[in-house]
Amino acid sequence: MVDFRRWIIVAAVLALFAGLASAQVPGGNVGSLACSASVAVPPQLRTEGLTELIGDIVLTCTGGAPLPSGSTVPTANITVSLGTNVTSRILSTGSLNGGPTQAISEALLLIDEPGSGIPLPANETGLSIGGQGIGPAAGQNACLNAAGTFPIVGAGPGGCPQTVNNLVVPGTGGGTIPVMSGGANIPPANMYLGLVTANQVTFSGIPILPPVTAGAARVFRMTNIRANVNGLGGGLLNGITQLVASVAISGSTALPVNNPVIVAGFIQPGLTTSVSAVSPAHSFLQCISETTTATALLKFSENFGTAFKTRVAPIGVNTTGQTGTPTALQNIPGTIYNSESGFVIPIQTFGINVGGFVNSATIAQVGLADYGTRLKAVFNNIPAGVRLFVSVTNLSNLTAANTVQPAGNSATSFALLVNGETTPDGNGTVPQLGPSVGVNGNATGITEVLQNNGSATAVWEVINTNPAASETFSFGVWTTYVANQAQGVPAVGTITVNQSYAPTPGPATFTAAAGASASGTLTIPRFADTSTARTLLTINLCQTLLLFPFITNQNGFDTGLAISNTTTDPIGTPPQNGICKLNYYDGTGKFPPTGINGTDLTKEPPVLTGTSAVNLVSTLAPGFQGYMFAQCNFQLAHGFAFISDLGARNLAMGYLALVVPNNITLFRPNAPPAEVLAH
Repeated sequence: MVDFRRWIIVAAVLALFAGLASAQVPGGNVGSLACSASVAVPPQLRTEGLTELIGDIVLTCTGGAPLPSGSTVPTANITVSLGTNVTSRILSTGSLNGGPTQAISEALLLIDEPGSGIPLPANETGLSIGGQGIGPAAGQNACLNAAGTFPIVGAGPGGCPQTVNNLVVPGTGGGTIPVMSGGANIPPANMYLGLVTANQVTFSGIPILPPVTAGAARVFRMTNIRANVNGLGGGLLNGITQLVASVAISGSTALPVNNPVIVAGFIQPGLTTSVSAVSPAHSFLQCISETTTATALLKFSENFGTAFKTRVAPIGVNTTGQTGTPTALQNIPGTIYNSESGFVIPIQTFGINVGGFVNSATIAQVGLADYGTRLKAVFNNIPAGVRLFVSVTNLSNLTAANTVQPAGNSATSFALLVNGETTPDGNGTVPQLGPSVGVNGNATGITEVLQNNGSATAVWEVINTNPAASETFSFGVWTTYVANQAQGVPAVGTITVNQSYAPTPGPATFTAAAGASASGTLTIPRFADTSTARTLLTINLCQTLLLFPFITNQNGFDTGLAISNTTTDPIGTPPQNGICKLNYYDGTGKFPPTGINGTDLTKEPPVLTGTSAVNLVSTLAPGFQGYMFAQCNFQLAHGFAFISDLGARNLAMGYLALVVPNNITLFRPNAPPAEVLAH
């Protein structure tokens, strides 16, 4: 049983071939040969995509005059033009007889839906050419040149000319059906590779055999056409921006096409991202070490049900969305697979030359993507000493166990961490990265992301997806560092993250110009980076700023100062030690900063948690009168000043130092949000 979520045979094709497969009776009212262009199911295309598969373009042709048996089928060139670059994979380049260089692509034109399984009438099921059935029952045979190699020139001279074969249909009183063959008892070439030039793909030398009889049709399906749709979807409501394709005919055969301009897809953003932080205000403290501390969930949400795709469509519980074996997995014309791959034809059966011998062409497997949809996070501004870890699978939350890979055709969302943006999948495998450490009692496997100049990238590949639902994949981030505030480690600042599809242009991938054009070396799929930087975490100073509005050591007065380190408390604040730097202001600038203990700042001992440091202004700054700021490198510092004359005989006054807001976030990591203190 096929997976109904992924395998959909377009009903219109079945109706079409009810006519295609009917016997042809000479003398019927046939009319002129004419074609109608259509895209049965225009897909949703991701705005971010540089290699989006557009909808199959189908030419349905009827009428025409019969051609004599044994004659050569006339040919025409069919060109599809888009409003953007065609980016189908280039399989080979070369020239024929000194002609222009041709970029031969994976774009395919199929004649009469070979291998579709559409049933023929009972009296036609026994008809064959070279042991192969006709029409939908024919084998999938590619047209190469006379040597069975590249470059191709279609069914014209030097290529694979096709011959008219008017087969007699039993039970019709001598009625015939026109079919093609490669020669005497040689199966027809019914698959043709397209030549890509900028925004066009041309299928050269396509044999045009009129179906002749009223009610019958000949079908030309153009598939595996990829397009750079990035930039075409801006400024309009989602889903109403159209990718328009036009179909033009050239060559010696007149082939009128009705409605040659058609909609091949609708463009809209495919991805929405967000960061769900664990700590209040994304804040961490420079003075407190962290060991694989849960930091944030990175969320990747698709904007429509098929924005996330597996490499190929899984066809059973024992297969995955990554299988890339030489066995064709996606080769039924008209089927919607909802995968990154298109119409997949394996190497082993690709190509029949004009001599009638099967030729194994040395080309890549046509239509096969290199991997499923990949999602990436790029971390920037990572201070020295800070290590970041990510989950190796998608998670429901930061305390959940790793997601277990479900059966291949399951609708359960599943993704794996992989070792790069463009590393291809193997034969049924992905280049996954395993966990290097466990958290949550080792139930959650995580691994460190490698850094380069303060930047790091993590990439996950979609292995299972449900095209019937809009999914969100979430991945966890954990942080580790050893605090040394005295040395400024780690440096204060904000680590940001950009979330997007992968791969995108960059030093390790491809240039923007190359990625937006057809290529024979770059991987598929490719995307543009439309992300914006978001805060992942901020490392803040552990600091309290105290203002002593007036202190004096003049005219027989002195001031006693006390600063208490209250980070030891009954509500679980992390204990911290640090120095206090006293800055004096009297308008003269004559008094340099000191520590509360009165020593050189480079030798100042810290104020230990749970203790108070006391001293006199006459000791710290003899002769000073003015105000003073104390910068204490720990949280929850509190100060007290006491001014008096000698022996406090005439005047004595005490006050609490003011705690000055200085945009430093103070928090207790284990406390509820209501206990967050903002200084």
